[in-house]
Amino acid sequence: MANKLTAEQDALSISLIRGLAMDAPLKAKSGHQGTAMSLAPLAHVLYSRVLQHHPGDPTWVNRDRIILSNGHASILQYAMLFLGGWGLTLDDLKNFRQWDSATPGHPEAGHTAGVEVTTGPLGQGFANAVGMAIAEEHLRAEHGPVAINHHTFVIAGDGCLMEGISHEAASLAGHLNLDHLICIFDDNKITIDGSTDLTCTDDVPARFRSYGWNVIEAGEIADDCDALERVLLQARQNVGSPTLVVLRSHIGHPSPELTDKHEAHGNPFTAELVSSTKKVMGIPDEPFWAPDDVVAAYRNHMATRGQQCVSEWVSLNSEEVRTALKTQHELPLASNIAPALPVFTPDTNLATRQAFQKVLEATNDALPHVLAGAADLTGNTGAKLAGTSAFSATNRSGKQVYYGIREHAMGAALVGMALHGGVIPVGGTFFVFADYMRPSIRLAALSKARCVFVFSHDSVGVGEDGPTHQPVEHLASLRAIPGLQVIRPADPNETSAAWLAAVTHDGPTAIILSRQNVPALTDGSAVHPGAAIIHSTASPKATLIATGSELSVAMDASRILQNDGIDVNVVSMPSWERFASLTSAQQEAIIPRTLPRISVEAGSTFGWHHIATHCVGIDRFGASAPGNVVMEKLGITAAHVAETTKAAVLG
Repeated sequence: MANKLTAEQDALSISLIRGLAMDAPLKAKSGHQGTAMSLAPLAHVLYSRVLQHHPGDPTWVNRDRIILSNGHASILQYAMLFLGGWGLTLDDLKNFRQWDSATPGHPEAGHTAGVEVTTGPLGQGFANAVGMAIAEEHLRAEHGPVAINHHTFVIAGDGCLMEGISHEAASLAGHLNLDHLICIFDDNKITIDGSTDLTCTDDVPARFRSYGWNVIEAGEIADDCDALERVLLQARQNVGSPTLVVLRSHIGHPSPELTDKHEAHGNPFTAELVSSTKKVMGIPDEPFWAPDDVVAAYRNHMATRGQQCVSEWVSLNSEEVRTALKTQHELPLASNIAPALPVFTPDTNLATRQAFQKVLEATNDALPHVLAGAADLTGNTGAKLAGTSAFSATNRSGKQVYYGIREHAMGAALVGMALHGGVIPVGGTFFVFADYMRPSIRLAALSKARCVFVFSHDSVGVGEDGPTHQPVEHLASLRAIPGLQVIRPADPNETSAAWLAAVTHDGPTAIILSRQNVPALTDGSAVHPGAAIIHSTASPKATLIATGSELSVAMDASRILQNDGIDVNVVSMPSWERFASLTSAQQEAIIPRTLPRISVEAGSTFGWHHIATHCVGIDRFGASAPGNVVMEKLGITAAHVAETTKAAVLG
């Protein structure tokens, strides 16, 4: 590995980082400088001495991943990406938190080179890191330690570890012995409200030891570069468990006025406070001080070190291996998957959750990089690859991940796995528990993470479990998330098509599946455009638009109406998002706006009025009774749909 920077260069670089950490928030009149200042030596040591990465090749598959879970300290990461040569400029730092800048308030994956995941909501980045570590372990087992052998480093603060998601994720990581996962806990004992003593007396080291983590209590070494390096390399060499490095830091250091003060967390230093701190550091009192020679030396060091990392890896791995890994990180081709998709005959009567499992298994050879799992509901949700082994502490080749009753952690881990690349993560639970996963689903959409969320038991048809387990508002809730593809297939063939649409989509997908059996009414062709006519008449008087299990209700209603002399078309609409991408003319050909349009869905009617003129749905919570009884009592019946349609047609 390339030589280290000199002690003088270390000191100048750390002062430069701290100066930028104050200057950018001051100019923006917004930001969090205190944590970035105190962690400047840590970031410097990580980037320049420890991490296996290359600024000239930010997507190199065997790079170490670095996640800033306490993403409010984003200026720390941006300062490193500027100093290290990832492409950020001083102008980018001067545009910190401004419109269309490369330096938004919190790090965003896909927006800024060198940012691995989108962080900000505390604890999410920590749980993303667990997913990344799972993906790395599986790929290492598949390709061998010469091709894949990197670590995931995550920096987390008190807030990350207070959030409930961290408890779930840490427990899972310890159980799986993810020894390529290293968390540096920024133990500065400060939150926005004040000292952590106000709210928390957890013994964090003891907590993580109880999860099975290796814990290194590093103590007061936050400003000692050599001590930091020794501890981080010690963590990297640990085998058999993830590692927590507890680093005692002092927020706002070395500010004479605000060190260890909660005001340093999120209130940009005044110009006077910045000046006094720069005086203590012994650097010029000028904004965005970044001497060309210091920056050039740093970038040269990083480029040399990074090129050496990549060159050594290339020399050890054949072109065939490198190409295979590159291809594995790309979006699958529909043409490679479609031939493997099962086709269900018209006499099929099967719950879509059961159909999903059949589809998943049928495409196993075509999609060997799928890692499926569920939150203690593997068989119930269909997110199961029968015949494959479990991913575990002793079997990294396993393709079935058992997340336990940890929906929060599972959702974020799926995002981390997807953003790591090389695997297609699938995770299932009951639809009502999408509420537990919503922050992760939202961040998946924001970062275009290619993961598949599988939600079964999708309506009041769940039955006897009652309203606590009967999703009503959840479809509307997920459809409101920009960038999330939501597909509710009506039958087994639409389920097959939904899987194809999910794995070839450049972003996250939620597939919503039924508990109860449904007849095979379609050929699945409605999924690609988002909607299609599955029953047409020569002179329709109205259009019935249904999703999921309610398609059969709409079909039954069309027969009642036909007997009463009212012909209607029936449209299956598995995906609003895909339908919305059609041209106006294409939409009009499927659902003419000149006719009454009646939506049929066993859930909230919220949002349907932009498509339908009349809605049959459920705008209340469900009830405990057999599913068919609940459906009938709440009006999801062919008779009620026919009655609503007659009123719409006859005025």
